[in-house]
Parts: sequence; structure tokens; C-alpha cells
Amino acid sequence: MKLFFILLSSLIFSCAHYTKEEMASESKKLNKFFEEEFEASVSRYPTWQTYLGRKTNYGKLDNETLEYSLEEYKLTEESLEKLEKFNYAALPAKDKISYDIYKYDLKRSLESKKWMYHYYPLNQMFGYQAETPAFLINMHQIDSLDDALAYISRLKEVKRVFDERLVFLKEQEKRKISPPNFVFEKVIQDSKNIITGRPFDKTKKISTLLEDFTRKVTKLKITKKQKSNLIKNAKNALVTYVKPAYEELINYTKYLDKKVSANNGVWALPDGEDYYNYKLKGITTTDLTAEQIHQKGLSEVKRIHDEMKNILKKVNFKGSLKEFFTFMKGDQFLYPQTKKGRKAYLAEAKRVIKEMKQSLPKMFNTFPKAELKVKAVEAFREKSAGTAFYSGPSLEGNRPGIYYVNLYKMADNPKYMLEALAYHEGIPGHHMQIAIARELEGIPTFRKTGGYTAYSEGWGLYAELLPKEMGFYKDPYSDFGRLAMELWRATRMVVDTGIHAKKWSREKAIKYLSDNTPNSKLEISKGIERYFVLPGQATAYKVGMLKILKLREESKKRLGQRFNLAEFHDIVLKDGAVPLFILEKNIQNWIIHRNE
Repeated sequence: MKLFFILLSSLIFSCAHYTKEEMASESKKLNKFFEEEFEASVSRYPTWQTYLGRKTNYGKLDNETLEYSLEEYKLTEESLEKLEKFNYAALPAKDKISYDIYKYDLKRSLESKKWMYHYYPLNQMFGYQAETPAFLINMHQIDSLDDALAYISRLKEVKRVFDERLVFLKEQEKRKISPPNFVFEKVIQDSKNIITGRPFDKTKKISTLLEDFTRKVTKLKITKKQKSNLIKNAKNALVTYVKPAYEELINYTKYLDKKVSANNGVWALPDGEDYYNYKLKGITTTDLTAEQIHQKGLSEVKRIHDEMKNILKKVNFKGSLKEFFTFMKGDQFLYPQTKKGRKAYLAEAKRVIKEMKQSLPKMFNTFPKAELKVKAVEAFREKSAGTAFYSGPSLEGNRPGIYYVNLYKMADNPKYMLEALAYHEGIPGHHMQIAIARELEGIPTFRKTGGYTAYSEGWGLYAELLPKEMGFYKDPYSDFGRLAMELWRATRMVVDTGIHAKKWSREKAIKYLSDNTPNSKLEISKGIERYFVLPGQATAYKVGMLKILKLREESKKRLGQRFNLAEFHDIVLKDGAVPLFILEKNIQNWIIHRNE
């Protein structure tokens, strides 16, 4: 009750001394500033323009020099100075949210300057050796002759970008900052995959990028001679620019592989403990410590194990939970490791998403306009990539959202996890959350494209539980799959903090997951390797989910009969991605207004 009066009085006081005209004027100026800032920032990054669905600077890749990065920090300082000149008290409530988020982002960006070398451009997940071709394949559309020429131009740009990245890597080496040793072999293999096949060698197999370019150009309505010339020029660019870029990267990675032998968490980096605390604060958007997150993870693991034991009773399984984990790894829960098996998995995922889409009106008022496409991860990166991930639709509305499933090894994609995974990555998970944000009206563009891991992954994990509450997961094995996925996120809280704060070895972290989850050996190994190169990221899922659930329960308690689930979801989703402390503020304000 005390909180109610504090929030209400602050709202009344903040607006009491300004007329509607004054507030409208300040709002207009602020939003004009936001749009100018957004466009100025986008103009610096050609790849971002492409992600947004624009074809400006379509033949360019980003400037990756140190000088350009330092210039970005200077611009950020100037942006903060400009922002703080606005009259915060005269802003309407919605604009105050934008102001608070933007100020938070700018300050976090300036804080990051201290840690600008403390990340790993070379990694097995999103390293630039794989992201560069993935960008060309998935984002660079070819709808015209000019688009094709721009693709060739970007192939030539690869050499420049890789050279600039190499300067950064060598600077990291001087500062004794490098990724764990296990990364190097994977980066080398990914790199070799890109420069294997025609035109790089005389084998019959066509290389990944040439295959993509040829497929796209073949669909153009231009002459055969034009198509032939384009393909010839692409081959030349691949051999002249792409091949040497990757060869240099491979050679330097081999050098690092010989020099770096340890597989340590970031505690081993210069000022590693402070860096990890910085990462946790930013990723969770909370002040939770590593120890608090670790203990919460242990507590959640125990709770989920207890819920799993109830499912053992439902299916009349007489053994222990550990024995049930082994049973669930049986072939009866797998699609075959064949082309037909992969096709069947994709078909079932599409069916589950379609069924959920039809039920959304029971839980939501707002729905995405963008389509959702389900796609297998491409062959060139499937061995290194994660189990599943989502790529959002373009801001311009000319590209759908994509739910990627990694079908490299079907043992990593058991049938009983299919349902929860589709809900998390697709609907009502990331596709709803991200597509709705991109399609929002009346908010600055930066809020349509921004992201906070605790918010987005917290929502994704919440979206796995929500269907259970609405009558889905009728098969107890699928319900076990839901719990298994939640368990996976709970154990992440334990192993991420274990690796980076408690100095766990890679082997100890793998053993913890093997002892406490039903996941396959390959998935566990991939998971642990992911946590090593993305410190703190994996903790955000459960932190975000628990915050959303806590806010929902508080809303139900304080609103009683006035509580409406669809309205609650609107408050969570219709401001786009926000830090958790902003989400809490939004929910508190909604409760106040619903109680008036």
C-alpha cells in the first residue's frame, strides 16, 4: 500500500506543473532527438542497415577498426550530454520510459569502454568466421542486378574486415586476453568449411557462398550472359578476397592454439572478477551477485527435480530420476538420423506452432503481423551452432521471423522437447515478443530494435510454462520435456557462476550437467563451451522468468478479480524489450491504474 502512494504521488507531482502543450512540445523534441540518434547510429553500420531490411550501403560491411570503436564512445558521451538537457519532469509517462531506457543504455555503453577487449570475436557460436557467411546467406537478399553486384562487393569487403579484426586479436594477445583453448579447433574447422569446394578447389562440391550466390542469381529475371558474368565475378571475389582472408585467420588461430592451452573462465582474465560482475549486472539488469544467482540455481534445480518425480509416478516408471533420464535418451523418443527424420521433425514443429497460434486469443490481445518460418540450421555451421535459435523479422517488414533448429544430430532434438522448444523460439515466445516490438507504433525506433537478455530470454522461458497453464503438454513425456528445458536453464545458473566466479573446470561443469539433466553428452559439451565464451548470458533466462512470474503473482494478488492475463501480457510486450527494473515499474503503474 505504501508503494502505491509513493508511485501515485510521484506521477502526480511530476506532471502537475506543466500544461498539456508544454508536455507535448517536450515530447516532440525528445522523440525527434531519438530518431536522429537512431538514424545517425544506423548510418555507421551497413550490416545493421541490412538487418533492418534496408538496402543502403548494400555493398559494404562494417568498419571494424579500433579508431572507429573509440569514435563510437565519443559519440555516446555527446549523446548523453544532449539527453540530459531535456526537461525530464515535463515528459509524459511513455516518454519517461524511453528516456530512462536510453540513458541506461548510454551509461552501460560508456562503462563497456573499460572492457572493450574483454570479449571473444573468435568463438564457436557467433564468431565472425561463421557470422560473416551467415549474414550474406540469410540477410543479403538478391532481387535485382544491383543487389547481386552488392553481394560481390561484400565478398571483396571480407578481406578488409578480417584484416581489421586481426589487428584487434593481436591487441588482445598483448593484453593476455584470449578465449579458452577448445575454441580454436572449432574456429579453424568453420573457416575451412567456408573455403572448401568450388571455386576454391577442383572438387565437384560447390562451396557454401558460391552455392548461395548462384541460387539467388539464378532466380533473377536477367539474361543468361548477365547471370554467367555475375557468377564468374563472384568466383573471382571468393578466390581473390575471401580465401586469403580465411587462410590468414586459420594461420593465426593455429598460432593461438599452440600458445593458449588453458580452458578457464573469465576469472583468469585481467580484472576478471570485476568483469564478470559487470557482465552479470548488464545481462540480468539486476544487482544480483554471482553467489545469489548460484544459490537460486541450486534451489530451482531441486524444485524441478521434485516436479519431475511426479511425472515418473504418472507414467508408472519404477526406477530413480537418474534412471529415468537414461530411459528418456532411448531411440523411441528420437526421429531417425535421416533426411526423412529431419523433415518429420520440421513438419511437427510447424504443426505445434500452428496449433498454438490458433489458441493465442485465449491469452493475448496483441499478435504479430510478421510471418514465422521454421528452418534447419545451414550445413556449414550446424556442427558448431546451438540447438535452436530465433532471428527476428526486419523492421521494414520485408523479411519474416525465422526459428532455426539444429538437426545435425537428432539425438539433440528428442521428440519430448519439441513442443517446449517451439513455444520458446516461436509462438508465444521470441517471435511474439520480438515481432510485436518491431511492429509497435508510437515509440522511438531504438526501442523496437533493442534487446535485454533477461527480458527476452525470461519471456522465452515464461512462454514455455504458459501453454502448460492453458492446457497444453497433454502428453506427460512432453511435460517432462518442458521441465527438462527449465531444468537446463536452472543448471545454467549454477555452472555459469561456477565457471566464472568459482573457478570450475570445464570437466567439473560438464559432470554437473551430466549428473543433473537428461541432456545428451554432445548438447552438454556444447552448452558448457557456450557458457565459457558468453560469460553471464546463460544466467539471464531464469532470472528473467522468475521476475515475470513474481510480477504476475503480485498483480493477481493486488488486483484480484480485476486481473486480466491478456492485459498483463500487453504490459509486458507492448513497450518492447526493457530492463527488468523498467518492467517492474511498468507493471506497478498498471496495477495502480487498474485499481483506480
